[in-house]
Amino acid sequence: MADLENTCQQFADIFHGQSKLENGVCFVTLRRTFHVTIQGKTSVDVAHAEISFESLDPSGNALNLAEIAVLQEEVPRFVWSLSQQGIIVSAIHNHWIFTNPVLLYVHLQAVEPPLMFAKKLANSFIHLNSKPVS
Repeated sequence: MADLENTCQQFADIFHGQSKLENGVCFVTLRRTFHVTIQGKTSVDVAHAEISFESLDPSGNALNLAEIAVLQEEVPRFVWSLSQQGIIVSAIHNHWIFTNPVLLYVHLQAVEPPLMFAKKLANSFIHLNSKPVS
């Protein structure tokens, strides 16, 4: 268990975020730093990045998952960077309509060591207009 806690903390450190370990799942929640409105009303809760890993096996591989809110114009460069590093982009869709700016949510998955996944994802953040922050 101590090894999982240590890996979870290192995972969060790569994103300069806070780790949360619950039922064997390591979570890091970040936010994007741009102003968003839905139907003309400000929302502070829709521009996020949820990153996690679970099912860490004895060989060090885990199921790594993420959902990142991105601006429409960020999608091509961000998705290209992820795919170049072997991360599966499993979905791109909206959650809300009438947003300004247009937000899309990119879902990612990979089975590999969580710290490797975290480094790849953090590297892809350079293709966003602003990095997600804690």
